[in-house]
Amino acid sequence: MAITAVYRKYFQKSKVFLYPLLDIKRGTSVIPSETYLAWNDTIVPEDAKLVCIYPLRQDYEYKQFEKNILLKHSRLHDLIKVDDETVVVTFDFSDMIIDWTHFIKGRYSKMSDPIKKKILNFFDKNSGNYMYVEGYLFPILHFDDYAKILGVDKEMLINVGELCDKPDIGKETLVLEVANFESLKV
Repeated sequence: MAITAVYRKYFQKSKVFLYPLLDIKRGTSVIPSETYLAWNDTIVPEDAKLVCIYPLRQDYEYKQFEKNILLKHSRLHDLIKVDDETVVVTFDFSDMIIDWTHFIKGRYSKMSDPIKKKILNFFDKNSGNYMYVEGYLFPILHFDDYAKILGVDKEMLINVGELCDKPDIGKETLVLEVANFESLKV
């Protein structure tokens, strides 16, 4: 399957490139509503933390997921209930700082091959997302397609090297205050 259009709308780079590295199986009903690289002024991208917002649920499936997956996760840094409906979970990626730095700078093709393969394996090979992500991680496979779509010389794309823009830190920063639980009505 060839790429026939360029994906022009911004998407959370943290969700596409970092969330798959958590090894949380695709298909579970417990997924983050969003992911980020920073949180207010508390966590900045250089901290190498993935910030995930989960809707707080009371059902058995969520409780089991929280107990067996989130709280036991090897990358778990913190789990904070911010209000009656939201939990923010942060995961530590400081052990892969070289790949993290490539990610932050938008150099997805420079990430290590094991990391790129893990990201790509998260996506269904028959989905449209798979082809885009493959192109971002392995642009050499798609320079011809993108040159044709964009009406530019393939050599220009090769010189640029990447087919996806870098993360927009403003859009990848969670702005959310923790509620004062003493003031919440019981």
